[in-house]
Amino acid sequence: MTPPKAVVLLSGGMDSTTTAAVAGRDGFDVHALSIRYGQRHAVELEAARRVAQRLGIRHHVVIDLDLRAFGGSALTSDAPVPKDTPASEIGARIPSTYVPARNTIFLSLALAWAETLGARDIFLGANALDYSGYPDCRPEYLEAYARMADLATRAGVEGARLTIHAPLLRLAKREIVALGLSLGLDYGITSTCYDPAPDGAACGRCEACLLRRKGFEEAGVPDPARYQAAHA
Repeated sequence: MTPPKAVVLLSGGMDSTTTAAVAGRDGFDVHALSIRYGQRHAVELEAARRVAQRLGIRHHVVIDLDLRAFGGSALTSDAPVPKDTPASEIGARIPSTYVPARNTIFLSLALAWAETLGARDIFLGANALDYSGYPDCRPEYLEAYARMADLATRAGVEGARLTIHAPLLRLAKREIVALGLSLGLDYGITSTCYDPAPDGAACGRCEACLLRRKGFEEAGVPDPARYQAAHA
């Protein structure tokens, strides 16, 4: 039998990489979608290419969509990326690294490609436990988006319902690490940092780095990421 097609949003970070591996494990023919949206950490796209190659994903599309035209986020402007946030404060408020409507935009692109492919499954690495408090990573948002997609597409009107898979949604970072390692992932090829050096070394101080390091520490395994010397 021909495996069902699925579109996976692949940023090159540890969460989306784990999600892509889960989709492959579950028998989907993975079509990976990455977006060059003007993010300051464009090294993640290089990571996404490495991940797609390592996972044997034959269909990987990179779309250009420059959200720097809008700004509104530390990731799409020259505003400083928050550093050294206390662990107790991460997720307690929406940080300046939130990109307005990013997941809505990304899911819309994934939806368009899925409908073209005849796919009824979309995967993304949203997480609502160890995360920075982004509103578009919550389960109620994903449920609402799936309902909208069924109303907005020809496939949905004709009865082919869309399923949005967020397999990491309710996992702690340590559980994500354990899941990825059980699937044979090499997290050393991923890029998580919001403010990496030009050579790709992670800063070790932004919220994404802090959450990643916490996950590996709690999982009891070394983090293979390459950090800048002061934070290695």
